[in-house]
Amino acid sequence: MSSAKMSKQDRREAAREQARKLRELQKRRERRNRILIITGVVVFIGIVAAALISIISAANRAPLEGVDAQPAGAIESGAIQVGADGVGSTSEGAPVVDLYLDYLCTHCANFEAINGGVLDELTANGEATVNYHPVAFIGGSDFNIRAANALAVVATESPEHFGDFNNQLFAAQGEGGATPLSDAQIADVAREVGVPEDVLETFTDGQYNAWVQGVTEQAQRDEIRGTPTVLIDGEEFLGWAQPGALEQAIRDAA
Repeated sequence: MSSAKMSKQDRREAAREQARKLRELQKRRERRNRILIITGVVVFIGIVAAALISIISAANRAPLEGVDAQPAGAIESGAIQVGADGVGSTSEGAPVVDLYLDYLCTHCANFEAINGGVLDELTANGEATVNYHPVAFIGGSDFNIRAANALAVVATESPEHFGDFNNQLFAAQGEGGATPLSDAQIADVAREVGVPEDVLETFTDGQYNAWVQGVTEQAQRDEIRGTPTVLIDGEEFLGWAQPGALEQAIRDAA
């Protein structure tokens, strides 16, 4: 009788133990599920945050999205990059100069007269990388758009003439600049620096007009308020009007 009672009691104890183990197993499963859910939520938030950062970053990096035609050497900001090997190259390890210019800007004409040859020399020698941002800030004429479009054509189709063409677009306006040139006069400037006829004949197609607008809008987003604006490794340089000062500042930044 005692043996039978003990056997029945053992069975109860075994059942209780089994129930306890099942409860503990269920609790572990619930904890694991909670951890998996929390981990999944964290991962999801991370993915969403990364996507948002990517979208915002892309918007900042690629302001010219939707602009189908961009010239050779154009970087993410739309600027035409010029380095030791010409348009589309960089000068390794050298300071980066960002130049914002408007072909209707009197001060830009003065800048080119003082510093245009200096920048050409420094890039050719591998002592600087120059990013040219031809903007159309000044109204009253579309010359700045047509000239910047022509510069983009030259960068793409006749890059060896890029520097000379840019300089002469200002020089051809005469002392003080801010003198709109006709399409024929822009073509004459290109012809004089050696741009082939079949290239300059495409200037009036306006292939890069939308690109000029994109570069202008990006400059405004970057809070560029006027021209010329000169940045050396991202820092604005104001002393460009003194002959030799820009060259020395670039060399000092190396």
